[in-house]
Amino acid sequence: MDYIQSTNGKIDIKSLTLDELSALVKEMGEPAFRAKQLYEWMHVKKARNYEEMTNISKALKEKCAEKFDYTSLQSVTVQESKLDDTRKFLFALSDGNMIESVFMKYKFGVSVCISSQVGCRMGCKFCASTLDGVVRNLLPSEMLDQIYAISRITGEKVGRVVVMGSGEPLDNYDNILRFIRLLTDENGLNMSQRNLTVSTCGIVPNIRKLADEKLAINLALSLHASNNDKRKALMPIANQYEIHEVLDACKYYFEQTKRQLTFEYSLVAGVNDTDEDAKELTDLLSGFNCVVNLIPVNPIKERDFKPTDRTKANAFKNKLEKSRINVTIRREMGRDIDGACGQLRRRHLEEK
Repeated sequence: MDYIQSTNGKIDIKSLTLDELSALVKEMGEPAFRAKQLYEWMHVKKARNYEEMTNISKALKEKCAEKFDYTSLQSVTVQESKLDDTRKFLFALSDGNMIESVFMKYKFGVSVCISSQVGCRMGCKFCASTLDGVVRNLLPSEMLDQIYAISRITGEKVGRVVVMGSGEPLDNYDNILRFIRLLTDENGLNMSQRNLTVSTCGIVPNIRKLADEKLAINLALSLHASNNDKRKALMPIANQYEIHEVLDACKYYFEQTKRQLTFEYSLVAGVNDTDEDAKELTDLLSGFNCVVNLIPVNPIKERDFKPTDRTKANAFKNKLEKSRINVTIRREMGRDIDGACGQLRRRHLEEK
């Protein structure tokens, strides 16, 4: 069997399913229950290394260290917002690359936004994480450990996860799928699939492929425009998949999963926030069981985009609501701490 390997070529133990780990532990001449103990230390107790595993023998720890790589992210810096309880983490990976994650506290509990790639190759014009392209995909363990590390550092239980940080999750499809299975495994953190949201800019074949998995996770589409021409100007992916083709795939996702869709719409002043845009968006989403999440765009210094002001954003929201579309305006969190995707990592790289 081909197991997921870390960047140093060893088997990545934290990306293994319990069945895979059990098979490997058996090969090592150890009793089956050891696999369950190791799995619990990694995914329930969130151990940072083998040394923290107090009921594992020294001999087995040495065998594991020789055979497996153990993913444990190192916190490089944490920015804490003075405006709210948002915290932005910059983590170092074992190969020296950096990724970002965000801790957000709401009335309903704690939500964590994680990255799925180092950088991104999608090229969306308003996003800082794509400015230098993609470096590599994250392993399932590297996605999981963003959650585990934040939980350890803050002492808070993470109730919801959104895969909306740097990277395009469906461009890292196999690792994302394994991450979902591990995160929601009853032997691990056992998070409800309903509390997990995966975002995509619209890779049509993989939206359909994910739909066929018939999971209960939430899908969020980065729409950001009311017609294909405007979408092309903001998102290069629209040159590959036409807007109606993307929406047909979203409709298929709903048919297979019965999970309400979210359409993310970044409001850019003078670009996609006109009355005509509101009318086109209403027509485009007619008949969808969905929520439109309006997001005043988070400014980045490399682009001239400015967010739609609050009055105009509310007027845009009201126009959609009159057509019976469910609409929210995202609460702006972490604006004072490089809150947008990719900003903190990029600033750190520039300073280096």
